[in-house]
Amino acid sequence: MSAPHASPSASELELARAQCRALHDSLAASPSLPRHPALRSLLRLVAGELRFITSSTNHPDPSIGRPLSSNLPHLAALHILLTHPAVRSPSRLSPLPGVDFACAFRSRPAWVLLSARNPTGLRWVPGNGFHSRVAAVLDAARSAPPAIRPEKLVLAFARGVGADIVCGLADGFGAVEIDLLVEFVGESEVDGWVSVSFHSNEEMRSFRAFEIDVLDGGGELLSPPPPPEVQVEEEESVEGLEGSFGDLLGMMRMDSMDLLNLDTTALVAIVSGISNGGVGKLMGAPEADTRARFKCNYKFVIDQAQSELQSPIFVELGKAVDGNKCIICETVSSEFKEIVSMCGGPEEKTRANQLLKQLIIVPDSPSQRMMDLPTTRKLAMKNKVVFGTGDRWRAPTMTANMGFVRAVSQAGMPLLTVEHRPCALIGL
Repeated sequence: MSAPHASPSASELELARAQCRALHDSLAASPSLPRHPALRSLLRLVAGELRFITSSTNHPDPSIGRPLSSNLPHLAALHILLTHPAVRSPSRLSPLPGVDFACAFRSRPAWVLLSARNPTGLRWVPGNGFHSRVAAVLDAARSAPPAIRPEKLVLAFARGVGADIVCGLADGFGAVEIDLLVEFVGESEVDGWVSVSFHSNEEMRSFRAFEIDVLDGGGELLSPPPPPEVQVEEEESVEGLEGSFGDLLGMMRMDSMDLLNLDTTALVAIVSGISNGGVGKLMGAPEADTRARFKCNYKFVIDQAQSELQSPIFVELGKAVDGNKCIICETVSSEFKEIVSMCGGPEEKTRANQLLKQLIIVPDSPSQRMMDLPTTRKLAMKNKVVFGTGDRWRAPTMTANMGFVRAVSQAGMPLLTVEHRPCALIGL
């Protein structure tokens, strides 16, 4: 007589359902969700998993002696990785066979492979299993076109990994272990103690991660020299400037090794009368005069003014530029000067001159991977030059041009960007 089928216990099902519901609610409440395609994809997968677990109450797993079969551990580990501060601009999930997602990992293009399996179930067998997966992905990475070719493979094991896997990765692929906790550790101001500002999910502590170089020392310049230094008259360009504009310029650091590339939309937002106290004058003018001034852009400008009243844009701009050396390329410099000359009011023109003194202008030098993307209406050459120059210098580009950012992401290329709200010149 056969043994009775063992089903998941009621407590096991309830725990899985509660964990899945918590993950679903956390994803749904994420402020990054609207502009984060990977999180939106993950939310759909978690919703499907929640339906599966809920239905298991009436249709239990018939496997003998086995717990509930669920993808929840993998989905939860994906959430931890996608929200890790070292992971930027992640692609859609599973963009290629064997790859969980592509991203910029610590400013380097990377493909991420994740395992949430129990380490006792992983074995290093050349030509099979995990070895085969890594070998296939590495071959695909090295043969990928420049636009989507990663510099690194990042291998993450959510529940740890056995010694045979570690040795196999090192001997077979030159993998080096990396610390995913670095971004959470800093020095305290008290007696030099190390403090940890940790991820809300403590499961990060069980992760072990490794990286494999894809380019083997070849490919595009990995560590470009710092942009040329310029002499800045601090007293003339920063001291004496009042308000949020002066504070923002004071946050920029010419001696910093951290770079931030600004596109034209960011420069306009910094000097705009809307962001510099002109909202009252703009809103107080007769509506007929304002409509005549801005014509078809009237609603666009008024919406920006109302947004500024609710949430001053210098708060988000300040967080982006603080402590960074800010660069612009020659194309942005020329375009910005032309726009200010045609549309800027006297105070906006003055601020534009003061701002340019705090920026380093670098030659138009877009990265090869950006130029490898096809030039289309959504991927215009001018934008490829601007964003590509930032990409070459390993500098995130601060922009309100999210249409271009989305087009690049859809092309499969992780691109470091910092989004800001648009803010127009008002000429007052």
